[in-house]
Amino acid sequence: MNKTWIIVRKDWAEVFKNRFVLFTVAFLPLILTALPLIILYATRSTSDLEGFSSADMPAGFAALCNEMSGGECVQYFIVSQFMLLFMLIPMAIPVTIASYSIVGEKTTRTLEPVLATPVTTFELLAGKALAAAIPAVVVTWLGFAVFAVGTRVLSLSPNVTARLLDPLWLMAIFIVGPLLAVAAVSVTVMVSSRANDPRVAEQLSMLVIMPLLAAFFGQITGLFFINQTLILWMAVGLVVVDSGLLALATHIFQRETILTRWK
Repeated sequence: MNKTWIIVRKDWAEVFKNRFVLFTVAFLPLILTALPLIILYATRSTSDLEGFSSADMPAGFAALCNEMSGGECVQYFIVSQFMLLFMLIPMAIPVTIASYSIVGEKTTRTLEPVLATPVTTFELLAGKALAAAIPAVVVTWLGFAVFAVGTRVLSLSPNVTARLLDPLWLMAIFIVGPLLAVAAVSVTVMVSSRANDPRVAEQLSMLVIMPLLAAFFGQITGLFFINQTLILWMAVGLVVVDSGLLALATHIFQRETILTRWK
């Protein structure tokens, strides 16, 4: 692990000199945390919520409100729409960091000296994966903490905030989120093994977020609603997918051919 953490610190020292990377790491969690709080503030001051009841909500979502009042259920409905967007943060940020970490070293000709050191492929990829995933997971958790505190202040009652601390949200943020970060890093490693430009690698790797965006729009349109069963299956599926992606990324990242291929 000493070699791995050396690579992590080296990547952080180099990658975070890039203003675009810093902007992505800071702006995305900020906007996705502030947007639902602004909406909650707007709904808090309106009297229209008083006329709502749980029966007025979509059938698939009404069951999630339990004993909440109509206004509380409406606010929880608004809040719940942003769960998938919070899960988007640990996917988008690692793509940006890993693209500039791997392809950036390729373009600046600093990867070859690293490959000449007695660092195994696993240690190298683990270091770069951690360097990309740790900041994403940390800012996601910090953003969620701010979101939970803000919801407590702006919601109609503590019942709305209490729902943010139930197993559904905790699994989504603290389990599925890191698993999504691993998937994003694995895909970026594979793309970066063939790309020659950080922006190209980032744009291609961003395709990994398409299924999550499709789920987000499906939830908005009422095709389905996120529940504990779906999150549990998502976590199980991601464990299997991540294992396959990590093995494939390690196989594609052939250090013996990089010195001749990456020129």
